[in-house]
Amino acid sequence: MPEETTSIDYVMEAASGPHFSGLRLDGLLSSPTSSSASSPAHRFASSAASPLDSTLPSDSTPTRPFVIGVSGGTASGKTTVCDMIIQQLHDHRVVLVNQDSFYRGLTPEESERAHEYNFDHPDAFDTEQLLECLEQLISGHSVQVPIYDFKKHQRSSDSFRQVNASDVIILEGILVFHDQRVRDLMNMKIFVDTDADVRLARRIRRDTVERGRDINSVLEQYAKFVKPAFDDFVLPSKKYADVIIPRGGDNHVAIDLIVQHIHTKLGQHDLCKIYPNVYVIHSTFQIRGMHTLIRDKDISKHDFVFYSDRLIRLVVEHGLGHLPFTEKQVVTPTGSVYTGVDFCKKLCGVSIVRSGESMENALRACCKGIKIGKILIHRDGDDGKQLIYEKLPKDISERHVLLLDPVLATGNSANQAIDLLIRKGVPESHIIFLNLISAPEGIHCVNKRFPSLKIVTSEIDVALNEEFRVIPGLGEFGDRYFGTDD
Repeated sequence: MPEETTSIDYVMEAASGPHFSGLRLDGLLSSPTSSSASSPAHRFASSAASPLDSTLPSDSTPTRPFVIGVSGGTASGKTTVCDMIIQQLHDHRVVLVNQDSFYRGLTPEESERAHEYNFDHPDAFDTEQLLECLEQLISGHSVQVPIYDFKKHQRSSDSFRQVNASDVIILEGILVFHDQRVRDLMNMKIFVDTDADVRLARRIRRDTVERGRDINSVLEQYAKFVKPAFDDFVLPSKKYADVIIPRGGDNHVAIDLIVQHIHTKLGQHDLCKIYPNVYVIHSTFQIRGMHTLIRDKDISKHDFVFYSDRLIRLVVEHGLGHLPFTEKQVVTPTGSVYTGVDFCKKLCGVSIVRSGESMENALRACCKGIKIGKILIHRDGDDGKQLIYEKLPKDISERHVLLLDPVLATGNSANQAIDLLIRKGVPESHIIFLNLISAPEGIHCVNKRFPSLKIVTSEIDVALNEEFRVIPGLGEFGDRYFGTDD
């Protein structure tokens, strides 16, 4: 045992030498193009018939999958964390893409000196091919991922791993956070943080058992390349992580919380993933049924008003749930103390005339004696920027504001109303915009200008048509609600 310890110490000390984190020890860095296998069989192959389009028509764009990046040092437990996430997401389609699959194949000259090649350097990977693969999967296409042979340091020339479009894409690897283009495709970034001694012990076990290497070569490679690359590239990328998991797969609490968050995000509209202040009330068969009725062009006015009012009440109640509350204790008739909350007192509504007035009754039914102001904006096609009339509470700057308009289309009128409220002294974060339906264009328009404002809606529709009407929509809401559509 003492002789073995001396041998290990000697190998580590001899290999350490000057700090190095380049691709090749001799500095003869082959170009990424020449060092990668150039035969067509080694290149990424997509099952899509046509090249990836940079933009797709809105009516043909599939639901964007939830992309998770999992990074961390070598043998930190990244794969274990990924496997645990996949197991708990059993009711969703999940695919795992390993960054290791995108190692560049070594040239014959490099293969002879593989012990001098830094496999932990960013240039050891074909990042362009990885990006292409991810973009294809995000676009809903199946892809063929290369298979890398760690003993031969080459990709398989005649076999690939078929990866199909899925609800969740997990990208795992030590350097998946290094390139900003790859990071920008991720919805969640996880860094697995494990003690360096534990990682080294795991790497020795893995490389000797699974990859056919002897312990001395593993230690030499670790000291020459792995540790310097971790310090220079992997550890600095930790700052990009949304979640850091200490102890890796042993941290069941962290993984449970991550899975809960993913479940929540998978149930959201894509725009809610982009804009965290956009809220769509949870869809049920009752809500879908009421939307079916009010969207029907042949529904009677009485039924249109009845079911619209029901939906508006749900939106208002949901919106009120985003107001601040204070804790309050009361004594019940049994003499017991109940700890609850007290409603926000400084509140008012503002309706955008005239469709917004259809939402006032529901607001009054929920908030007794609430003050409601009015804003009239001239709408002409996509413009809607001319303010005609406003009547607001004098102390509106001290209140939280529920802005009422059943349809968010282009967002221009809404922006004009919000701008007026802010000029009156209302903080942007104190405004909650309530809608029955919203167009994606309107959400983009409002949120890009007012990112701190909240939008609460019951459904997000497909798009606007050339006449700036929401599609599928429900027509002119004000005319239908107030009976002036004849």
